[in-house]
Amino acid sequence: MKRKFTTIPTTFLILITCLILHSCFNTANISDKKEIQKAEYPNDVIPFFQHWNLILGDGSNVGQAIDFEHKDFFYATNDGTRDWVVFKTPNAGNTHGTSNNTRTELAQLKKWSPMTNAKLNATLKVMNVANTGDARVAATFSAVIGQIHSADGHENEPLKIFYKKFPGHIKGSVFWNYEINTAGDDNSGRWDYSYPIWGYDFSVVGDAADAYPPEPEDGIALGEEMSYEVEIKEGMMYLKFTSPGHETKTFTKNLIESEYANRSDMPGQVKNLFVPIGQDGVERENAYADEGLFFKLGSYNQTNGKDPAVNRVWCSGAETHGGDIQKQYADGNYAEVWFKSANIEISDEAISNAGYFAANDGLSAKTVYPSEIIPFMDKFKMLMGDGTSVQDLVDFEHKDFFYTVIDGTRRWVVYKTPNSGVTSPNSSNTRTELHEKREWTPEQGGKLTGTCRVMQVSVSGDARVAASYSTVVGQIHSGEGHENEPLKIFYKKFPGHEKGSVFWNYEINTEGDNSGRWDYSTAVWGHDMSVIGTSKDDFPAEPADGIALGEEFSYEVNVYEGIMYLTFKSDGHETKTFTKNLIKSEYTKPSDMPEQVKKIFVPIGQDGTEQATAYAGELNYFKQGAYNQTNGKAPEKNMVWCAGAETYGGDIAKQYENGCYTEVWFREATVGVGTAPE
Repeated sequence: MKRKFTTIPTTFLILITCLILHSCFNTANISDKKEIQKAEYPNDVIPFFQHWNLILGDGSNVGQAIDFEHKDFFYATNDGTRDWVVFKTPNAGNTHGTSNNTRTELAQLKKWSPMTNAKLNATLKVMNVANTGDARVAATFSAVIGQIHSADGHENEPLKIFYKKFPGHIKGSVFWNYEINTAGDDNSGRWDYSYPIWGYDFSVVGDAADAYPPEPEDGIALGEEMSYEVEIKEGMMYLKFTSPGHETKTFTKNLIESEYANRSDMPGQVKNLFVPIGQDGVERENAYADEGLFFKLGSYNQTNGKDPAVNRVWCSGAETHGGDIQKQYADGNYAEVWFKSANIEISDEAISNAGYFAANDGLSAKTVYPSEIIPFMDKFKMLMGDGTSVQDLVDFEHKDFFYTVIDGTRRWVVYKTPNSGVTSPNSSNTRTELHEKREWTPEQGGKLTGTCRVMQVSVSGDARVAASYSTVVGQIHSGEGHENEPLKIFYKKFPGHEKGSVFWNYEINTEGDNSGRWDYSTAVWGHDMSVIGTSKDDFPAEPADGIALGEEFSYEVNVYEGIMYLTFKSDGHETKTFTKNLIKSEYTKPSDMPEQVKKIFVPIGQDGTEQATAYAGELNYFKQGAYNQTNGKAPEKNMVWCAGAETYGGDIAKQYENGCYTEVWFREATVGVGTAPE
């Protein structure tokens, strides 16, 4: 049978075709819309947040970040092709634990032994690092994007994966650091050794605050994708780093057997970077064996606003806008890292990491009192820069004058006082200074030690005045007779100089009228007190062997059977020792007067002689802290002690804001009886 074919009009065929094409087009659009639709929460992108606690850039622990976001720190976004999880944190905010740095970072809920199997991998891109800071500081312009952290012992970090990019460069560097697990109880000597992946390692810094090294040829740009894999097997750490268009890099590190257990094992990189700031420890022979480890992942901003004088490796001096997060975000002072995938695998033998969080959550907001750092505070009372006398210093602090800080490696006690405040009855100078409660004669003796760093001396004053730009960091004071001072340990630095001088003064115990008293000054490092300017703003040459602000030094004052033995030490400087008889004078006649005294004291009428027995039989006591020698009194009144400095009418806040104050940090100090010298 013949089949019949019906002819379909051309116009109808065109219509059907258009409908089909339109349907296909709409389906494609729907598919595209689904593809670029932003995920609602980060766990819609990377579904593994049940394994972590999330620490935010405000220091808070929000727990497991399931169906959670925070628009300032942690959220999901889309780059036009796929979803990402954003970790963002400013240069300054509230920190977690004892760190100087803010973080928006995951921390694993369980910890595991380095002898078991554990694995972390992630794919990410860094979108921003801070654009201000000091280029000489190794941590500046960087963020840590992955870690292994110890939950036990010193809580050190056998792995930190960094991204760092200098301002004006297109490409940055990726490197990883191993931090030693320091031998002994004192962890302040810990240091990192850094391995370059693409670009430089951690130790490549600028020659000046705003001078940058050349851009790395094989570096990674902001927004360029990269991946890392961290695998632990039987005490060994295996690292693998990949990025399209870059060579794949692999590394191996033993976590249970140290290669840095002897001082001779210290790499040259560490000697150049860490040893100058006193971080020169050795590692436990078994490294991180027997400690619980855990992974961290996110954006741990390494750029902070702390003064580089505090720590030239970790304190960046970056812009923080007083901690205003939105202002920091507005002008690029933050770190931002996007992750598109991540995964962890750990052994079933892993145990709870709750102890780490209990020890560190909210720690930065907790008050740590000076008496917890230097436990001899019960043996002292104190006068502060506003004239307040404090009799009980145990569990006491004052945020304007006397408190504790962390410098990146250890905690210090801060003594701070302005150029002008309320002084003691017989002084023109303010002080935040300890006053020993026990009194002793030179024959009975006593000993005081201190390890300190001077962080600030006044930036204003008169260069012709010997006391300008200086502070006293330790004293012996007489409590009887003229109440003079057989010892004052000074630090002094002229404006514009990097290095200052440390010297000590002996004040005569004047025979008769005390108005003729004078000091004889002995240089330790740098100049003595008599080295002054020829005019108000004319400064002498900078001392070649001086001590910089923030540079650590220590002193020991040991009075034994009437003799004072002084020892001064500082890394990189010659140790200095001195001896002075406190019970027999060498200045009993006018002819005994040193030339130095004739130069600076005789012209102002201070030309006395000393009692033959000096300070014999007089009760003395130690003092320690910050006794500011720069005041606002007119130099015409006394060209040795009246500094003519700026005081802003006594407004303490304005003096602090404009550098018209002194600040001294102590990390160790002891007081007790004198001992026979070695």
